[in-house]
Amino acid sequence: MPEISIISKRNYSKLKKLYKSFSVSKSGSICLAIGGDGTFIKAASEFEGPILPIRSNEKNSTGYYADVSLDDMDRVIDCLKKKRYNIEELSRKIELTYDGKRYYGVNEILLRNVREEIYFRLNYREHGELKSLYPYIISGDGFLVTTNVGSTAYNRTSNGPIILDNRVLCLTPLSIENPLRNPIILRNDEIIEATVEKGRGELSFDGIGVASVGMGSKFSIRLSNKRVNIVKLDGMKEDFSEKLLRIIKSKMNENHVA
Repeated sequence: MPEISIISKRNYSKLKKLYKSFSVSKSGSICLAIGGDGTFIKAASEFEGPILPIRSNEKNSTGYYADVSLDDMDRVIDCLKKKRYNIEELSRKIELTYDGKRYYGVNEILLRNVREEIYFRLNYREHGELKSLYPYIISGDGFLVTTNVGSTAYNRTSNGPIILDNRVLCLTPLSIENPLRNPIILRNDEIIEATVEKGRGELSFDGIGVASVGMGSKFSIRLSNKRVNIVKLDGMKEDFSEKLLRIIKSKMNENHVA
């Protein structure tokens, strides 16, 4: 029987079943992330091992990567006890290097303007050779870089693609005024190198601020070797279309409330 860790948005009543059924510690072999997508991202940031996302079913909480909910708790416990599950690589963390330090994001790396538009130049390094990604200096609100995990969050609402491949990076410009505004998909061995040419921006990962950057600031972004592994329970896997439907319904609920 596996020892588990629990990261939960709230102290849900059904957590009592987990504490009765398993030994719970901070160093468990599997982490149960109970809540929404934010709870899953928190677990992926803090826990090195495989994660089992469990939806809390709260209003407007999508839980995109969770195949199961709190209502499935009895089946979840049964599968874990009988080891009826597989561990799959969901994605890899995004590595941001700035000012000699490295930061690792699960959802995205973001450069966002402060007040006025920000100007930046984007290059990429392929097999050690530096190449121009765009043929001009770009101006706008900034850009974000995601993997398949982050593609369903901020990236999706910024008209970026939903990505199913866990071996690529996606760069999505934000409110760009230049002619080329399309997102760009990069291979896992390509490194993005950015330079701020004018204006000020905030550099962050997964909503966590790294630095305020201005003219001359440089940073690089790449796909790291740090894996985000997910637990898939036997007979309890959702299709891609079911996950998309949950996003649509959550947005319909938000609009109805508004």
